[in-house]
Amino acid sequence: MTKRDPFKYFRTSPEIIRLAVMMYVRFPLSLRNVEDLLHERGIDISHESVRFWWNRFGPLFAAEIRRYRVQKMRAYSNWQWHLDEVFVKINGKTHYLWRAVDHEGEVLESFVTKRRDRKAALKFLRKTMKRYGSPHVVVTDKLRSYGAAMKVIGNANKQDTRRWLNNRGENSHQPFRRRERAMLGFRSMQRLQKFAAVHASVHNHFNLERHLYPRVNFKLNRDAALSEWRQLCSA
Repeated sequence: MTKRDPFKYFRTSPEIIRLAVMMYVRFPLSLRNVEDLLHERGIDISHESVRFWWNRFGPLFAAEIRRYRVQKMRAYSNWQWHLDEVFVKINGKTHYLWRAVDHEGEVLESFVTKRRDRKAALKFLRKTMKRYGSPHVVVTDKLRSYGAAMKVIGNANKQDTRRWLNNRGENSHQPFRRRERAMLGFRSMQRLQKFAAVHASVHNHFNLERHLYPRVNFKLNRDAALSEWRQLCSA
């Protein structure tokens, strides 16, 4: 079966679309910032084009990145997950963004709810476990919703709530928080859920952990990530 070309009816080249989406999602830039930066490169587009492209192609790119990473992660053990939630204001009302991170800092799942009770935690855990399987250890804070949800699932004995142990989960919110400030917030739960999922996949793809590698290895990994990005959704 021939793979459908998602760029078929667009006059702009796929390379420019991929570049615009990467700049907007990966870096804390506004739509007009991306427009100005592309203009400096001789690419004359409107900021509304950037908005349309990320809404249209962002989920496609994220789904392809996620599919490749899930296939690779199935060969490794689900040793430890870090779960944490952070509040996000939507039209003045508080919502909660749940995030699951593995022991290497890869964002596994992002999930938006209006509450952070047992029902919300249970839905978040089931969604994550359906895609990635069951971990050996689940690190959380002392929010009681986690313990109540894990009792329903049957892995309450895997929960670990020791102090300072969940710093990895809490720190995973920082890139999103920087991006949120540049976007001046969100207007709906659907928009927040969509952007959080796309942003997590793009962050995973370019998360090169430069503090762990020599400069030579970091440059090789960065070139490999950019090369893979330029091949996303290619016919």
